[in-house]
Amino acid sequence: MAEEAPLALDEYTQDGTVDLRGNPVLRSKRGGWTACWFVVVYEVFERMAYYGISSNMIIYLTEKLRQGTVTSANNVTNWAGTIWMTPILGAYVADAHLGRYWTFVIASIIYISGMSLLTLSVSVSSLKPPRCLEADLENCKKASTLQLAVFYGSLYTLAVGTGGTKPNISTIGADQFDDFDPKEKAHKLSFFNWWMFSIFIGTLFANTVLVYIQDNVGWSLGYGLPTTGLAISIVIFLAGTPFYRHKVPSGSPLTRMAKVIVAAIRKSHVSVPNDPKELYELDLEEYTRKGKFRIDSTPTLRFLTKASVKTGSTSAWMLCSVTQVEETKQMLRMIPILVATFVPSTMGAQINTLFIKQGTTLNRSIGSFKIPPASLAGFVTISMLISVVLYDRYFVKIMRRWTKIPRGITLLQRMGIGLVFHIIIMIIASLTERYRLRVAKEHGLVENGGQVPLTIFILIPQFVLMGTADAFLEVAKIEFFYDQAPESMKSLGTSYAMTTLGVGNFLSSFLLSTVSDITKAHGHHGWILNNINASHLDYYYAFFVILSILNLIFFLIVIKFYVYKAEISDSIKVLTEELQRQQSRS
Repeated sequence: MAEEAPLALDEYTQDGTVDLRGNPVLRSKRGGWTACWFVVVYEVFERMAYYGISSNMIIYLTEKLRQGTVTSANNVTNWAGTIWMTPILGAYVADAHLGRYWTFVIASIIYISGMSLLTLSVSVSSLKPPRCLEADLENCKKASTLQLAVFYGSLYTLAVGTGGTKPNISTIGADQFDDFDPKEKAHKLSFFNWWMFSIFIGTLFANTVLVYIQDNVGWSLGYGLPTTGLAISIVIFLAGTPFYRHKVPSGSPLTRMAKVIVAAIRKSHVSVPNDPKELYELDLEEYTRKGKFRIDSTPTLRFLTKASVKTGSTSAWMLCSVTQVEETKQMLRMIPILVATFVPSTMGAQINTLFIKQGTTLNRSIGSFKIPPASLAGFVTISMLISVVLYDRYFVKIMRRWTKIPRGITLLQRMGIGLVFHIIIMIIASLTERYRLRVAKEHGLVENGGQVPLTIFILIPQFVLMGTADAFLEVAKIEFFYDQAPESMKSLGTSYAMTTLGVGNFLSSFLLSTVSDITKAHGHHGWILNNINASHLDYYYAFFVILSILNLIFFLIVIKFYVYKAEISDSIKVLTEELQRQQSRS
């Protein structure tokens, strides 16, 4: 039997993954890129569905539902904010109860139900306002309460569905690679780069083909196509089930974190011993038997260490293991980084709102072909696709020679570069808008809000640079929160990356309304009006420049004190060797 143990370690995954029946899986039979392709196909179509709705929604709200600029922009960002906040709930359900696979399956059914209802709401004549040929949409009949209820009901139904799919689909993909197999770990380092590359193919299709169909053919087909694609992708995902590796639910991460915080507060008067071995910790066999990982005590956030100080009580709300305490520390240490990503997420929210409204005022004709304003978002996708490839194939290799870091530069350094790009983007956006307003004034187009004799392509630089910024910030962000989260809280960690986008969209709604109200107070003209030519978006974008600079300073201060967690593959090696030594002595 002693000779068979190494063989078992080689054949089976060492990261605690199982099949749907809970049996350990063979590395050669499940996981790897073979399983990931089924996951990636789903995400391509899901991105096509999401961006097929969000990219052009402000046009539908203003032209079909006849809402004003601020109202429609806020409705877009409030919905997008909800889309990116519900993953917290989905991550909780996955980690605590159903597991990632079943949470995803149930949520995808809710998602496709919302998409189907949305398609009906833009297709059935009784569920949308009647057609209006008036030049001034203020004179057209507004949507009824029932029509709005069906439209927004479908939107928020699919938002609930995405809450269960978004935090789990990328995590399911990452779970297909074993951290303790050198070859698979190497593949995992590139997974998130190629993951983003693949899903943005769907985004590119949405921002080009779908928005053109919506503007020139009809909203029924424009929404019906992504709904059909999403349904097909769910079937493809389910077809890959025999190839997936699954992580067993390990209980509510939020409850475990709450226990640590409560225990530390209740024992605030207790002193932490100098020797970490005096702290409460489970036996090594307990961790290895459950496929979990033990984490050594660290000096950071020392107050929480009090939760693992032995005082006689064994209550779960009075005594927590060192590993449980360290897991909580890891999640809390990431919160300042999370906060630093709110502002750039607010910048990103402008792509589908004010940037698109600017495009509606410019010359969009190329011969007889008219460019849909929302299709400019396609340049974000193209730029990101190119940037990700260049980053992964060339930048990483060049920087690796200098820094000796496998990733080329650290994840936080990569995020910092993205933050600098966001400052540059808003400077360019402000200057471009100032130029557009000057031309509008020169041609007497301020009051009537007419088309400015400038090509829509003057907006391309801000869209292209946004894609480059995403290649640094967004990719690093999702990898950072996944990588730095404890093994038992990966879904919650991934939901951090979603949460920042949600808060960013809600923050965009708050800032837009607040700035609009303040600048119109006491009879002033106002920066953001329904007539974009009479607005001052250049001032609004300049405000974002200042906000981004302050946020970058905050980020630099935060990362100075951030400590990366130890590589699990190293700690598990130490744990295994120590366990073998104990067994040999017994």
